[in-house]
Amino acid sequence: MAVIQLPPTVLRLGHPVPVALRDAAGHLLLPRGTVLNDEAQRQQLIARGLYVDAGDSEQFRKALAGKLDAMVRGNALLGQIASAVPDAPASATPAPPRPASDPVAAWHGLMLRASALLHDPPPSDFGTRVHRLDREILALLDADTDASLLVLIHGTTSEVHQYSVTHALLVLAVCELAARHLDWPAEWRPPLRRAALTMNLAMTELQDQLALQESPVTPRQREQIDGHAWRAAEQMRKSGVDDALWLDAVEHHHSTQPGPLAELAPMLQLARLIQRADIFAARLSPRKARQAMSATAAAKAAYLDENQQADEAGSAIVKALGIYPPGSSVRLASGEVGVVVRRGKRANEPVVASVIGRSGTPCEPVVRDTRLPGFAIGAGVAPHEVKLRLNLSRLLQLN
Repeated sequence: MAVIQLPPTVLRLGHPVPVALRDAAGHLLLPRGTVLNDEAQRQQLIARGLYVDAGDSEQFRKALAGKLDAMVRGNALLGQIASAVPDAPASATPAPPRPASDPVAAWHGLMLRASALLHDPPPSDFGTRVHRLDREILALLDADTDASLLVLIHGTTSEVHQYSVTHALLVLAVCELAARHLDWPAEWRPPLRRAALTMNLAMTELQDQLALQESPVTPRQREQIDGHAWRAAEQMRKSGVDDALWLDAVEHHHSTQPGPLAELAPMLQLARLIQRADIFAARLSPRKARQAMSATAAAKAAYLDENQQADEAGSAIVKALGIYPPGSSVRLASGEVGVVVRRGKRANEPVVASVIGRSGTPCEPVVRDTRLPGFAIGAGVAPHEVKLRLNLSRLLQLN
């Protein structure tokens, strides 16, 4: 994709961006119409470089010319004219965009916002921002759950450099979906999601560092890891968060014990589900020092407790996601390797798009009916075994 660089002035806080913004490689950074309200996120995007698809550049040029003409006729100040950027069309709406049209871009926008929030938490309105982000995440997850899982699980299994945010968003989604299979009050779910998103707040930078680190954990790093749950809860208390269930679930998400959930206090029930979802997501994630597991192996790790018995919270995760969740890779009876794009009516019969032929070479994605013996799923495949860059938007259009 040919791209043309744009000036940083196209990103103005509180204003919709006039065109879809991309990085130097052509990857989408922000859909057209997205409204930025966070200066840290704005600076992060500017540092990456702002580009527009060459096909959209003429539209941008014409819009800018029209804006300048209107400003000159209106006797605008020279400084205002020099920094002018075209307005987004009146029909443009704030991010996230409609999930049905582009869930990949919508999730990417939320990932950028979540990353800015977790890496540089504001001292005053942190809780308010988490609430707002949580509502938008839930709306996107509910709009198309399978597409959301496809984006989140693929991101977790393929992205090493953004470990902390991809991990947090996947754990949030898994917890929300699994909680729907538990006999819990509905009012537990918002603090559950917010705890899942913020559980590692005190070690966000360290998480990213460890994902890229090949050497063993140092004593100093071990000290940070061991105390991060308490420090995260304390940090949020100081920033004004007063939801006890949220804070206590964060503080105890590494200190729960196996056994029936009903025997635990509410905060420990939430913490237990977060812990099992944390294990599931971590097993899916590659690091420089180790390879990721297949989704079936990750599900087994979440399903079996410390005594190798079925865990109630882990069981809810498997019920919610299936054995082969969207975004995971599988090997078919035909010898092909495919990517799960949607859950099926049966746990072992999801919708799969074949992406590697029986000869071992990439092929044009095609949907296979896993209910047929010839295309039945034989096993899960670890992410590193699929040496192929996937076009998620293309996969979502197949079904």
